[in-house]
Amino acid sequence: QVHIVESGGGLVQPGGSLRLSCAASGSIFGIDVMGWYRQAPGKQRELVATQAVGGNTNYADSVKGRFTISRDYNKNKNTVRLQMNSLNPDDTAVYYCNVGSSGFHYWGQGTQVTVSS
Repeated sequence: QVHIVESGGGLVQPGGSLRLSCAASGSIFGIDVMGWYRQAPGKQRELVATQAVGGNTNYADSVKGRFTISRDYNKNKNTVRLQMNSLNPDDTAVYYCNVGSSGFHYWGQGTQVTVSS
């Protein structure tokens, strides 16, 4: 069984910052990639940022230069974080953590990020 727990969402003013964290544990063998996706109301879920176990990162064009993904992989707990700076209202969405392992993808329950004055 896989457990994915996200934290760090909330309400922030435009120009502000938030940091999301995701911890994955349980029956996960050989994580290939961890990352973040988001889904705004009425829109499809989209990639925000991912980081492969080897360190390669991939960012959506809309967040490049503003968001930074980082991760810690160890035997017992795997964590990925998303530092979000210079937030704007277009970043408002539910943010989901995703873990890719041996062809399977696991999702967290999502955390709400709202950017509003």
